[in-house]
Amino acid sequence: MRLRFAVPLGLFVTLVVVLAVGLTRDPRLLPSPLIGKPLPAFNLASLATIDRKVSRADLLGHPYLLNVWASWCVACRDEHALLIDLGHRGKVDIIGLNYKDEREAASHWLRDRGDPYRLVLCDPLGQLGLDLGVYGVPETFVIDAAGVIRHKHVGPLTDAVLAQEITPLLAQLGTRAP
Repeated sequence: MRLRFAVPLGLFVTLVVVLAVGLTRDPRLLPSPLIGKPLPAFNLASLATIDRKVSRADLLGHPYLLNVWASWCVACRDEHALLIDLGHRGKVDIIGLNYKDEREAASHWLRDRGDPYRLVLCDPLGQLGLDLGVYGVPETFVIDAAGVIRHKHVGPLTDAVLAQEITPLLAQLGTRAP
């Protein structure tokens, strides 16, 4: 009779321990298997000019930030003022990847809030986002001059993240870090 209750109780305790350990971890510290690997190949339309297609090769030659965002994303609003400020400083290019969004909604959002991006790529089906392992928006990647992913930040950028993670890496990569 005791064995009948011991097995389910043991499984329940094990599940509780696993879940408790998982809850203590920072979800922003998700490792990316793409760090140190080239940005996946793509051929996406520009938000500004639907007929203009942009590929990975078009972005080679200098480090940049690739910021994954969407007009429907509440957390993207939280980081947008920082991106505007960063864009005005002009020390690093910011490429936007508009993720699973409608073109008109994205254009309207940038007109209303300001446009910090040198270029915005449209990923309406989320294929490049999928290839990048995007968990949700916003996410920001640091890409080096050779098109290699050097860093991934999950969640809204903050002044602290910029100062502690992004700026030192950009300085190493040879940009005029923000």
